[in-house]
Formats: sequence, C-alpha cells, structure tokens
Amino acid sequence: MSSAAPPQQKATRGGAVWALVITGVAGFMAALDNLVVTTALPSIRQDLGGALHDLEWTVSAYTLTFAVLLMFGAALGDRFGRRRLFLVGLTVFTGASAAAAMASGIDSLIAARAVQGVGAAIMMPLTLTLLTAAVPAAKRGMAYGIWGAVNGLAVASGPLIGGSLTEHVSWHWIFWLNVPLGLALLPLARLRLKESHGSGARLDILGTLLASGGLFGIVYALVRAPIDGWTSPVVLLGLFAGAALLGGFVHHGINSKNPMLPMRLFRSRAFAGINAASLLMFLGMFGSIFLLSQFMQGVLGYSPTEAGLRMLPWTGMPMLVAPIAGYLSDRIGGRPVVATGLFLQAAGLGYYALTVTADVSYAAQLPALIISGVGMSLYFAPASALVMSSVLPHEQGIASGSNNALREVGGALGIAVMSSIFSANGGYDSAQHFVNGIEPALWVGAAAVAVAGAASLFIPRRSTTDVVQDAPQSPVLENA
Repeated sequence: MSSAAPPQQKATRGGAVWALVITGVAGFMAALDNLVVTTALPSIRQDLGGALHDLEWTVSAYTLTFAVLLMFGAALGDRFGRRRLFLVGLTVFTGASAAAAMASGIDSLIAARAVQGVGAAIMMPLTLTLLTAAVPAAKRGMAYGIWGAVNGLAVASGPLIGGSLTEHVSWHWIFWLNVPLGLALLPLARLRLKESHGSGARLDILGTLLASGGLFGIVYALVRAPIDGWTSPVVLLGLFAGAALLGGFVHHGINSKNPMLPMRLFRSRAFAGINAASLLMFLGMFGSIFLLSQFMQGVLGYSPTEAGLRMLPWTGMPMLVAPIAGYLSDRIGGRPVVATGLFLQAAGLGYYALTVTADVSYAAQLPALIISGVGMSLYFAPASALVMSSVLPHEQGIASGSNNALREVGGALGIAVMSSIFSANGGYDSAQHFVNGIEPALWVGAAAVAVAGAASLFIPRRSTTDVVQDAPQSPVLENA
C-alpha cells in the first residue's frame, strides 16, 4: 500500500517551499541594504567625497523612503495584485541597486539609495502576505521563524557583508550583489507564486503624503541637528512641521472612510503592543549597530572584515535561534518569547555600555554580543507571527506594511537620535572622545529596547494559532 501524499498535498507543500525561498531571499535583499553600507562609508567617502552628514544620508535615504512608502506599497499590492506588485518592487529594487553600484558621486549614490528604498517598500511588505497565503495555518509559526531568521541575519550581518566586500573586492559590490539575485528571483516569482488580492479599497494618497512628509521632516531635523544646532530654524521647522503632519495622519486615520492605516486597529492590544515594541526595538538595535561597527574599526583598529567577524556572536545568532523561537511561539504563544528576547537585547546593550572603553578586549565584549544576539533572535519570528495574526486575513497587507514601516522608522530614528547623542558627548578626534560619545548612546539604546519589552507585555495571553482561528469573528482582535 502506497504512503505517498496526494498530488494536491504535494503541490501545496511545493508551493509553500517555493514561497518561502522566494520571499526569504527577497526579504534578505531588502533587509540587508539597511546597514550594508555602514562599514563601507570610509571607502565611499574616499572615492566619492562628501561630508559626514552626506555619508549618513547614504543610510538614511534608504531607510526613510523604505519607511514612508511601505504602507502604500502594501495597499498597492492588495488592490492590484500582490504577486504583480511584488514583481514591480523587485524590478525597481534591482535596477536601483545597479545604479548605486555605478554612482559617480555622493549625490547620485544617495538618489539611487532612495529609489532602492521605493522598490523595497513595494516588495518587502508583500513577502509576508504571499508567504502567509502559501503556508497552511498550522505551519506558519515555523515558516515565519525561517523567514525571520533570514531577515534578522540580513539586518545584523550587513556590516560584515559590506565590510568583507569593501575590503576584499570593492564597495560597489555591496550593491552589485543584489543584481543577480533579483534577476534570478523575477522569473521564479512569476512562475511559482500565486496571485492574491486584498480588499481592493481606494488608494489613500492623502494619508501617504501626510505620513511621508511628517516622517521626512522629523528624521531630516534629527540628522541636521548635530550640524546646525537644535534651535536652528531648519531643525525647528522640520520637527514642528513633521509633528503636525503626523498629527494630521493620525486624524486622517481616525476619520477617513478608507485610510491607509486605520487607527481602529490600535484598539487591539496585540496590534498596538507589537507595533510599539517593534519601533523601539529597531530604534535601539539600528542605532547601536551603526555606532558599534565604527567603534570596532575606528577605536579598536579592526579591519572591516575583522569587525564583522567579531560581531558574529550577535549577527549570526538568528540562524540558530529564530527557528526555535518560531516553534516556541506556536506552542506557548508569541508574547512570552518576544518579551524575553527584548529584555535580553536590552540587557546586552546595557552590558556593552558598562564595559566599553578605548582598549576593551574582545573577551570583555563577548557576553554582550551573545546576549544581544539571543535576544534579537527571539524577537524576530514571533513578532512577525503576532503582527499577521492580529488582524483579519484581508487586512494582513495593511498590518505587514505598518509594522515594517514602524521598524524602518525606528531604524531611521535610532541612527539619527543615537548619532545626535554621540555628537553631543563625543566625536571622532580621539579614541577616548569616541568612547565618551558611544557610552551614553548605548544606554539610550538599551533603555529604548527595555521599554519595547514592557510594551510587549500588553499583548494578550493568546497563542498565534488561536488568534488566526478566531480572527474572522470581528474587525480586529478584541482585547483579552
């Protein structure tokens, strides 16, 4: 008697595997480009010129456009077809990567990075909705775990990959790397992913403009503040105008008939808690990695590759721990796993702040790196599951886009805020001066992630599987 699975079941399994591979690689590309340039900045400045704030924009131009257009990208996919828009985003991202690799000046590089962010904003939120549609509900925790491991590794290993390519080949190859991957994924996505749609609601142009303008104003002000001063007209205008536009975005989300981000979703403790935790987690993590990668090179004297390798206890941990975190979230629920991860990440950053000196040994740094790596890994997969299970299936595009947007907003704010703290207390002119700046910045990062852990405790005590099964009963999850 044959024990072979029915053809339909085999097809489902095959579709889920292909969806995981395609969305995992696409997510890796988009996530990698968040911090891949950090260890390449000295080489980029040597080749293309530009002041320090210009180099900061090679990071911020990507994270900012990525953040402000993510929800709009998700809405486009819901309306016009998720696979179709995934292909559009992947094409834009791949082409912009080639343009960045061929940039002849710092301004053209910043422009290409901004267009990269546009492509990633369309592509990235659709990876989770396409994956969710292809994987059975009972297996989604493990699928999210693998997806989270790949994306978490990409975010944190950006300095290692960027440093290795810069040192041994050329900084241009941190962007050329995306081109063959994108060209390989395009036909696979066209043939192996199934088309799906969301609610088909009207596109929220006004909401997109309010969110984009508000976030740009605030991040621009934070980037310029160390240069122009906190009381300069440009900085004050950016802060006040940005805050006013974001206030308008919230008002629009409450009162509009079909807003890009319905504020009613935040009535759910699950949705509100995980999004607040995500923003604060990325604020502390991004800002810390941005400064620590420079600390290891500029103060401790490591080469770009050596610095990346020494961060592997932190950056490589997602590959080991995140799938386990996804499994645990299926069994005991996502809240305890996420909360534990966030508090461990905060403890790791705090430990680093206690031990950082101009001549600190690698052995003294190692406990902080390991604790931070485990904490970050425990956060990624359950967080994705909690986001996707906190709303109705037809609202998963909105949920994915908003959560990814808030993560990127957190990253952009983290780099801007922690760089401002660093500049106010230290600088690059000596090793001790750098330490004077990075120590308070790390404490701020640790505090932000600790508050993220506290926010995650407001998520109801329910397993993600139960949430998915119960979700169709109401517009959003009711508070437990």
